[in-house]
Amino acid sequence: MEQLRIPGPTPCPPEVLQAMTKPMISHRGGEFGQIVNTVTAKLKQFFQTKGDVFMLTSSGTGGLEATIVNTLSPGDTVLSVSIGVFGERWGTIAKQFGAEVIPLQFEWGKAADPDAIRQALRSEPKIKAVLVTHNETSTGVTNDLASISAVVKEFGKLLLVDAISSLSAINLPVDEWHCDVVVTGSQKGWMIPPGLAMVSVSEKAWQANSQAKMPRFYWDFTKARSYLEKGQTPWTPAMTTIFALAEALELMEKEGLANILARHARVGQTARDGVKSLGLSLFADEKYASNTVTAIAATNGLDPKKLNKIMREEHGIVLSGGQQKLDGKIFRIGHLGQVTEEDIKDVISALKLALPKAGFGG
Repeated sequence: MEQLRIPGPTPCPPEVLQAMTKPMISHRGGEFGQIVNTVTAKLKQFFQTKGDVFMLTSSGTGGLEATIVNTLSPGDTVLSVSIGVFGERWGTIAKQFGAEVIPLQFEWGKAADPDAIRQALRSEPKIKAVLVTHNETSTGVTNDLASISAVVKEFGKLLLVDAISSLSAINLPVDEWHCDVVVTGSQKGWMIPPGLAMVSVSEKAWQANSQAKMPRFYWDFTKARSYLEKGQTPWTPAMTTIFALAEALELMEKEGLANILARHARVGQTARDGVKSLGLSLFADEKYASNTVTAIAATNGLDPKKLNKIMREEHGIVLSGGQQKLDGKIFRIGHLGQVTEEDIKDVISALKLALPKAGFGG
């Protein structure tokens, strides 16, 4: 079987896959209601929040759209902080729904500068919300969200966070960092298949919601809240994925959040040390290098597309390439969810054999 080492979907533990074989039950019945309530309570522990948390049947991008339409009105000014593909996507979503988007773009491979965000907020008082990607998988960079939050809250703005590839693997204390809406995706560190976005909503975000006038129906947080009071979701949910999440959360509780975060830190360091030991260069500024995905520059003759083909066909290891302007310029190793240091050492050993065949050093 192939070793899937991409930034998502990630490998699922056997217990999680087995949970998905449960027979269907009524999504309006008491049994499913108990599952929803239990899962929601556990999610709050991993979000490190006492606020509301909802499960939405969608990919992570659906959660981003839900965040925009539940907190903003057409014409609202937002600051879109971007360090890569997914930061740009979120700004595009806001613009699509009629927000006035001020882009604040940083060099890909670098982290966002909190001082530049402060300057942007100072120069444009009309800004209502700041969009930030916590962990940018396209470049392998984790933003300093604690520092960014401190700046955003200096100005009393909404902080809307894409934590799709970070939450549950990289520390993100939602309440402590005053994040107003945080979005994560099931197929990342949660060790389950695609199909769910999970979002937290602060009291400040609810205040914004009461004024927001962007069109919404399927994504309406007020409907999600009212149905959750009955242990339900407004619309038919991805039930098997929720069964999987219930099982994954039990596994995560047994390991403990602190241990999960420490494991990802060790695994990330193993990946970075390993690729450097082979003479490769990290694409990301190492000070902000991600513990869930490592991006490696294609230097010294390396053909990253050929490398990924060799790794898949000869070693059974699936890696990721670059996206958009990084296509053909980097390759990426995903290491989040069910992953150990030994998994990454296997990747490094295979890379050592594959690199010369892909032109590296030639």
